[in-house]
Amino acid sequence: MEKNTIIKRYGADPAQMTRTLLAYAGLAEDIGDRNKHIGLKPNLVTPTPADFGATTHPEIVAGIISYLQENGFRNITIIEGSWVGDKTSEAYEYCGYRTLCETYGVAFVDTQKDTFTERDCAGMRLNICDRVGEIDYMINIPVLKGHCQTKMTCALKNMKGLIPNSEKRKFHTMGLHKPIAHLSQGIHQDFIVVDHICGDPTFEEGGNPLKTYCVMVAKDPVLVDAYACHLLGLRTEEVPYVGMSEALGSGSTDLKNAEVLVLNDEGRVIRRLVGDQDDPYEARFATRRPPLDVAVDIDDCESCSACFAALTAALSRMTEEELKRLPRIAIGQGHRGNTGEYGIGNCCQGFTNCIPGCPPDEEDIFQTLKNTFFC
Repeated sequence: MEKNTIIKRYGADPAQMTRTLLAYAGLAEDIGDRNKHIGLKPNLVTPTPADFGATTHPEIVAGIISYLQENGFRNITIIEGSWVGDKTSEAYEYCGYRTLCETYGVAFVDTQKDTFTERDCAGMRLNICDRVGEIDYMINIPVLKGHCQTKMTCALKNMKGLIPNSEKRKFHTMGLHKPIAHLSQGIHQDFIVVDHICGDPTFEEGGNPLKTYCVMVAKDPVLVDAYACHLLGLRTEEVPYVGMSEALGSGSTDLKNAEVLVLNDEGRVIRRLVGDQDDPYEARFATRRPPLDVAVDIDDCESCSACFAALTAALSRMTEEELKRLPRIAIGQGHRGNTGEYGIGNCCQGFTNCIPGCPPDEEDIFQTLKNTFFC
């Protein structure tokens, strides 16, 4: 499979769709040695079912595992860590991964419990979980979806699940985009299977799934993310870490010279598209719905995604009139030790009115703001 190629399939059976794509792409031949240790990196950001639009469908992972095992690969490990504020062990249970692992006899590594080592990632020192170093061939299985802070998340940002929680917090103090780009040099992705079944185009924790019934495969994570931007109606420049990753040599954003192949149920190519060309089938699903933009004065200073997502989710439930009446709200690690009127999360505990939590609960934020300002 060429690095400038993205292969897609639409349908109702994610496992079989995935198997068809892997066979066409020649994944077994690409891996080669059957003794290699293969790592599967899904997105289990939170204990939320895949149909909610946040996490990787276990059916897709099942399709990958069954394909690999039938081709003689036995050393397979699923490796992932949820975001700060949620436990990977809960997502493992709730999202169906315990059943998946028991069915296929594969191991699961919770990187929230792993040791880690500092590595040089193209001039930036980053802590990466030690189990990553044991993987010979990494298959990334992200969900294509929106993000409340970076606007989009797919292949590149999904690697954040392979760093410790302390490093995830540090990423937010560094502005997210630059460390995500450098992480692309610290963890190599050999193959990407994109869950584009029903990712939420507005929130990384789901809630507004947009059903497109698609699975995609590719070799270049930067190209995948550039294409994800295109599908979400974003310019690549609006998601800076994509271009930063390209500049570091992690891949290409050149969609004009990329080829998108669409397969049918029999695994034959039924459409060939230029990468920046609209897919007439997918256009029916109106995937260009923009990420959520709440009209309120948020003083965000180095907030973690889980905390910021809880706030924006709560705000999205309010009417336009209510949003206009809210005060300036502080959130983020940069407010530790500061004082003020209204703050969200434990980092703002010095504020007169603070909604605690790490992260705080969306319902608590919503009810507190409603009761404080509108009763």
